[in-house]
Amino acid sequence: MSVYDSDFLHALAQAHQRTAAPLPAAAFCQLADHLLELLFPERAARPLRDMDAVAATLRLLQDDLTDLLRAVPAPEPAAQLVAGLVNSLPTLRHMLLLDAQAILAADPAAQGLEEVVSTYPGFYAIALHRFAHGLHQRGVGRVPRLLSEYAHQRTGIDIHPGARIGPSFCIDHGTGLVIGETCVIGAGVKIFQGVTLGALSVAKHLQGIKRHPTIEDKVVIYAGATILGGNTTVGSHSIIGGNVWLTESVPSHSRVYHQAQIHVTRSQDPNEDILFSI
Repeated sequence: MSVYDSDFLHALAQAHQRTAAPLPAAAFCQLADHLLELLFPERAARPLRDMDAVAATLRLLQDDLTDLLRAVPAPEPAAQLVAGLVNSLPTLRHMLLLDAQAILAADPAAQGLEEVVSTYPGFYAIALHRFAHGLHQRGVGRVPRLLSEYAHQRTGIDIHPGARIGPSFCIDHGTGLVIGETCVIGAGVKIFQGVTLGALSVAKHLQGIKRHPTIEDKVVIYAGATILGGNTTVGSHSIIGGNVWLTESVPSHSRVYHQAQIHVTRSQDPNEDILFSI
């Protein structure tokens, strides 16, 4: 006799029967990594020897992606969709090179473009985002979010695949960075760790409208800043200081800072605690 409740078992069985076959998540994520290695041999274990090897590898990746996408909802046949993605690879690589160059130019610790491309989590996160965003724009279901969550797990950087991000995007450090679905980011923007570009409200009925801010060109957003709302625009060439909470628009060339009051008391006895009030 079973020790489990029969109604519970029946409900679970029905749930399993109704559920579509799971996505081969590991295969999609591995393919994305292989594509990045093809575009940037600095990330590959072994560079390809010549143009024929590059073409053969690209053909293999194209075939693999086509096979994987046949089971995924999309508005066009998988082969046609993947052909369009392959044709966009030169543009994708160009955009990612601009991102890598922006990171290199902004970070005094960066030793060269190869180091940025091969080791920087910010570059990896934006690379997977740009690939996922291409799938998202073509109406592919579930896979774009799968890739964004894969990058999130590896880097601590959470970018929704729907976010529109312009060229020369620099993520410095990046841990804890959150960029929402309807966020629009211009060219030459630099963002530090712990920044949230989010929504003022998370009510479900707001789905489908712009809920996240617009960040115009050449804006710098320092660590811990929170910028919320679909009607919030940060004008070009502005600087948003660390820990700022912003829910209204600011014009171009603005400087927005959070000014903390800090009081420090120090005991004469070194064995006692130092008390900080912030």
